[in-house]
Amino acid sequence: MDHEPTLTLRPGRERSVLRRHPWVFSGGVAKVAGDPAPGDTVVVRTSDGKVLGRAAYSPRSQLVARLWTFDADEPVDATFVAARVHAAAERRAGLTARTDGARLVFAESDGLPGVVVDRFGPWVVLELTSAGADRWRDVIADACAALPGVRGVYERSDAAVRQKEGLKAVTGSVRGDEPPELVELVEDGRHYLVDVRRGHKTGFYLDQRDARAAVQAHAGGRRVLDVFAYTGGFSVAAGVGGAADVVTVDSSGPSLALAAQNLRANRLETAGLCEADAFAELRVRRDAGERFDLIVLDPPKLAPRADQVDKASRAYKDLNRVALGLLTPGGLLATFSCSGAVDDALFQKIVFGAALDAGRDAWIVGHFHQPEDHPVALTFPEAAYLKGLLVRVG
Repeated sequence: MDHEPTLTLRPGRERSVLRRHPWVFSGGVAKVAGDPAPGDTVVVRTSDGKVLGRAAYSPRSQLVARLWTFDADEPVDATFVAARVHAAAERRAGLTARTDGARLVFAESDGLPGVVVDRFGPWVVLELTSAGADRWRDVIADACAALPGVRGVYERSDAAVRQKEGLKAVTGSVRGDEPPELVELVEDGRHYLVDVRRGHKTGFYLDQRDARAAVQAHAGGRRVLDVFAYTGGFSVAAGVGGAADVVTVDSSGPSLALAAQNLRANRLETAGLCEADAFAELRVRRDAGERFDLIVLDPPKLAPRADQVDKASRAYKDLNRVALGLLTPGGLLATFSCSGAVDDALFQKIVFGAALDAGRDAWIVGHFHQPEDHPVALTFPEAAYLKGLLVRVG
């Protein structure tokens, strides 16, 4: 340990680490000794020399260190990293009866900061967003390839956040076979085609699994509007659930083309596909006097940063206000926010304000959060980002 690079904290800045929060910001650092390179492991010490654990060093980022371990005696090596990957995947084993797609590694919540691993059948998609994760790319890829039934590992490390770590975008096949143009995912008996090469993030929103099941359960006989539909995950769920009619709205033509394939894969109609801006399309349909019995609002992250919350709150309110006005009496709104900066209480307040402005009586009849393969470590509340409400109108 005496010869390892060391990061020493300023006095009083050890409190969060003692509470096992994995992040160290640059303002809390007194000095760095040993000339570590980006991604190298550093020993984290208090101002008086006590060892707090080992972290990945990222000098280009404001988030200068992310702790791998809080055990002063635990080395961070290839065996450590591979064991974390396998342990995380094993914790998801119970999902196989329901789906062959799951998030196998969820970054800090699985003790692997900056590492996301999603599985779609025999194909694994790897996303590395931090210097420390990038440093262990080969070990992580090998560990993923060694999981039972895996045919190939494809990397999608192309998120903009890598720029903050001084990293370039990296994509491509890294282990095993090259995946096909579209890989298949089976979830609760529904079939989806996933573009792991060019799709958003790793190609499919695995975090909405439970919400899709709820929409399927409530869709029977209803006219459904799926807004920000992407590749039609909710539209397929509604159709399989026996919806009388499904309208699928998204601004991306390629996403809607894949949504059409997903609908056909489940023997569902594709006549309701609509390429349009969601904000504008909701107003067009409201002004035309259309009504729906179930509306799904799943917009992209409108508040990537805390300083954007006010603007995002206005946008969320506007969307929900118009959607509530489109519902028939007794209709249901499944509405979501994936902005981590917008917490549950604020989101409920936004939807309340939208209902008030829309002049609709409304009741919360269900809550949505990310599923079990997107766990939230109690020491890392930042992992909680997805929230949703199922609202019934009077």
